[in-house]
Amino acid sequence: MLDSLTLDQIRTFVTVADSGSFRSGAARLLRVQSAISHAIANLEAELGLQLFDRSGYRPVLTPEGQALLANARDILLRADAMRARARALGAGVELELSLVADTLFPIDSVAKAITKACAKYPSTTFRLESQPLGGPLAALDNRRCTLAILVGDDFRSARIAQEAIGAVRQIAVVHADHPLAQLGENTPLGLPDLASHQQIVLTDPTPLSEGRAFGVLSPYTCRVNTQDAKLALIRAGLGWGRLPEWQIQDDLQVGRLVRVGVTDLGRNSQVEYEAYLAHRLDEPLGPVAQAFRQALMEQIA
Repeated sequence: MLDSLTLDQIRTFVTVADSGSFRSGAARLLRVQSAISHAIANLEAELGLQLFDRSGYRPVLTPEGQALLANARDILLRADAMRARARALGAGVELELSLVADTLFPIDSVAKAITKACAKYPSTTFRLESQPLGGPLAALDNRRCTLAILVGDDFRSARIAQEAIGAVRQIAVVHADHPLAQLGENTPLGLPDLASHQQIVLTDPTPLSEGRAFGVLSPYTCRVNTQDAKLALIRAGLGWGRLPEWQIQDDLQVGRLVRVGVTDLGRNSQVEYEAYLAHRLDEPLGPVAQAFRQALMEQIA
């Protein structure tokens, strides 16, 4: 009996479960509601189980439906991966390669990798964006890019393949003339000492971090939307914040910026985050993307 199951039925089941109603599921799939109801009814008949309780205002997953939902998602992922691999086997050179890099990742390495890939595939157009926090993952989810560089493990998706490519070190710093710098010269500091000082914080352009605070330790914050703005405000002495080592090496060397002497912020005021090259499972890398990946790995090495 199960041989009669179709991917369309399974995709309809997952879509209705995700959207919360047959009407919303129909809208997502661009089909009439009766077709959605019919597909679900046929699937339930094939399985010999009721997937949705329709007694209320909105259909609710039954315990059996909830248990099978994970299997349905897995089937769709595998089918999409197979379809994508088949496309890749006969695919030619990409006309465009779009990239979104986390603002914490050294953009110079990305630029050099693009330059090398462009030399090999001069007919391909490259598009690069720099986004903080959930921006790179959201761009992949929304199909706004082919490749993304993520930093850290705060954002994950079952549809995204991630390859670890290196580490990014972040250092908590403040301007040399800031009270925190001067106070730390004479006495060890702790988290309470940060509470009365402004912290410069990057904002997430996506809703992925809603309700979550990433390293926000002070009740007084100044929020910015770019890494360059964060650096400029810290250089101006407005407050303290974490910045990637590659961006502030010169500032530290000449003494313009100094490490915040709080052991709670990591050994020597620094922490390391893994960086990943990521792409959608249903969109494997074409020849240009592969060339960029290779060039980026060589830059990092």
